[in-house]
Amino acid sequence: MVAVFPQKHLTDIAEWHRMGEAGIFPPEARLELIEGEILHMAPIGFNHAGHVSRLTRYFFRLLDDTVLIRSQNPIQLGDLSEPEPDLVLVKPDAHDYTTRHPSASEVLLLVEVSDSTLRFDRAQKLRLYANHDIAEYWIVNLIDNCLEVYRQPQDGGYLDKSVLTKADNIALVALPEFQISVASIL
Repeated sequence: MVAVFPQKHLTDIAEWHRMGEAGIFPPEARLELIEGEILHMAPIGFNHAGHVSRLTRYFFRLLDDTVLIRSQNPIQLGDLSEPEPDLVLVKPDAHDYTTRHPSASEVLLLVEVSDSTLRFDRAQKLRLYANHDIAEYWIVNLIDNCLEVYRQPQDGGYLDKSVLTKADNIALVALPEFQISVASIL
């Protein structure tokens, strides 16, 4: 007798979009497509939501029209992943991304705000973003009250990791002219 094991059904972005258009998932469902798997995301808590609003407001004040700010909107990473990071700075698009989602090559900065998802964001999301050459990935770590900065993606990880506190400032790799006060986002 041959052993038969259950197999996962992995989906791609085209099928994922068809499921959404067909109304398979309820509108209030918090789902992401990560490496072909449909994952249920944790509900957004007060602290998390407040920090996302703070980040968005901070970057809107700091940046001009040469950078688009997307908050909790999808980005397309290959054919199998469409995460919805908490905040992404992207290169402008002539149609404001009304005909497609930004791809990895258009991402200038990607930020996840983490409390209950910290382990997931440090492991699976970090690997995903590094594998797609996201040049700069930040985790606003609400557990340890710090900013984790990941740069120089290589082989599913990042060569450069810094942990910053409220006393620190940082310049973005893609936008070095802007100094970010860590205290302003924590």
